[in-house]
Amino acid sequence: MTMIGTAAGVPFTALPPTGGGPAPLVVTWHMMDAPCTDAAFAAALPLSGVTAWRVHLGMPWCGSRSYPEGYELSRRDPMMLYVDPVVRQAADEFPAALAELRARFPIADAPIGIVGASLGGAVALTVAASGVVPVAALAVVNAAIRASSVVELISELSERPYRWDVSSRAAADRLDFITRAADLESTALLVVSGDEDYPAFRADAAALAAAVPNARLTTVPGLAHPLAERPGDQPAPQTPQARTVDDTITAWFATHLAT
Repeated sequence: MTMIGTAAGVPFTALPPTGGGPAPLVVTWHMMDAPCTDAAFAAALPLSGVTAWRVHLGMPWCGSRSYPEGYELSRRDPMMLYVDPVVRQAADEFPAALAELRARFPIADAPIGIVGASLGGAVALTVAASGVVPVAALAVVNAAIRASSVVELISELSERPYRWDVSSRAAADRLDFITRAADLESTALLVVSGDEDYPAFRADAAALAAAVPNARLTTVPGLAHPLAERPGDQPAPQTPQARTVDDTITAWFATHLAT
């Protein structure tokens, strides 16, 4: 039975394990591209084969927290008005949301699994690298591994060259997980990359997997950047490529997430 609610103000879609009893926890953060809500991401990557509570959190500016001005802000200054505030808010609000989820559901007292896709991947990497909660296993899909790659992509698509300054460079450095690879060494890391994703994202995925000792890179044929058909704000049937990603992450957690 799908459960929908909020935890410390953060929207979520929760999928219980079979039987609904005590089990480990897997938390996900969705894309800003399709699927761009927690409910849509739960449909794209339900991770039904994982014996765990799977709680899909809503990203800032999406779904019930939709922010119509966000598109223009991302074009005006993609680093300081988009990537940095969205990732920072999602990471900062997670500990309180996690505490409420643990109080509400019979979640095992054990290190969690986390998943992030696209900009949600930057959130998952931030949480794992910060050590704010014990993370047993991490999977990212077409992830924003380097903020600078996201900024350059937005600049290219909008045909607005980005002017870096000291503040934006510092913010991008905080969200460069290749240079921060040492912060991820204690976490089993799965890097999933679509072979039709943006070239810079594919290059970053390969570099991160090479930089982290406990990492594995998996390339999914036919997968472009989104994991669902656009606009991706509503639950939809799982695409063949998303099913491959789902199976790959499920197998990763079967090995690395304590049950």
